[in-house]
Amino acid sequence: MSAVANAAAPVEVTGLEKRYADGKTSVAAVNGVSFSVQAGEFFTLLGPSGCGKTTTLRCLAGLERPSGGTITIAGRVVSSSDPPAFVAPNERDIGMVFQSYAIWPHMTVFQNVAFPLKVAGLGARSAETTARVEEALALVHLDAQASRLATQLSGGQQQRLALARALVRRPPLLLLDEPLSNLDARLREQMRLELRALQRRLGITMVYVTHDQTEALSMSDRLAVMHEGRIVQAGSPAEMYGSPASAFVAEFIGSSNVLEEAVAARFGVSVSATSGFISIRPEHVRLHRHDGTGEPGGRVESVTFLGEMTECEITIGERRLRSRMPSPVDLAVGDAVQVEMRPEHATAL
Repeated sequence: MSAVANAAAPVEVTGLEKRYADGKTSVAAVNGVSFSVQAGEFFTLLGPSGCGKTTTLRCLAGLERPSGGTITIAGRVVSSSDPPAFVAPNERDIGMVFQSYAIWPHMTVFQNVAFPLKVAGLGARSAETTARVEEALALVHLDAQASRLATQLSGGQQQRLALARALVRRPPLLLLDEPLSNLDARLREQMRLELRALQRRLGITMVYVTHDQTEALSMSDRLAVMHEGRIVQAGSPAEMYGSPASAFVAEFIGSSNVLEEAVAARFGVSVSATSGFISIRPEHVRLHRHDGTGEPGGRVESVTFLGEMTECEITIGERRLRSRMPSPVDLAVGDAVQVEMRPEHATAL
């Protein structure tokens, strides 16, 4: 699918707003969102339910008309409030994969994938249509199922079918809205790997929406965390995990201990912070059984075996702290422990 690999589809979103009427007032689902996506990049919008990420994606697709701001795709303004402009979804040269897959149950796998080409004016049985459909099905390893009804596929196969249908038109930009959320945990992990490998092989630009932090961290070149209609931080997965800009980001991406600097200082951690709060990840908190000298740093409240890691929750006065250490861990509920934290692992908030 070389046409995809050679296409450039940078995305520029500036000051995007989407408001909905609520009685006599309006509610901002998206409030001043700006970001850019480079050609060939896997970019993720991450956030909790109701944060505006899906609305932002639908504005990119043209399924929602923004209340303000500008959207540019591949150098073409597809939506603008000043001057007014709006390009219909079918004229944006994009592909989209929905959470529900939206496959046609009465059609075969081949017919489902051929449908976008038929709508675009190519004959359902033309040589070009056949070649494109076979190519798209081969990309997602469904070529052997071409004659089966879509409803006879497993959940993972239906997800692949939806992806093949989105790719068959060879769009330079692919939008994905929580496409893996209906799969079980094992299949979701498998599809994460397959989707990321496919994106790299084709060089296609992807904008991906999810509430799943694992998906965002493992698949993205860059991601943006959304909260209450705004982007609160954007960067690479390593930047977002290692240097969260706020307590919300620290606690939403992975798990984190957010402590007052005065509390952290008791354990030898001091950072330059104007807010007086620090974030430290559980894997950077080490626990040692109290040796009987001096005051214990805390007391173990729970021990949870997670396979290769064991998570312990301890109390320090009235505060709770989480630690995650390689298994096995020789600690039990009620044990007095010393707490070890290092300044280089702490982030000022």
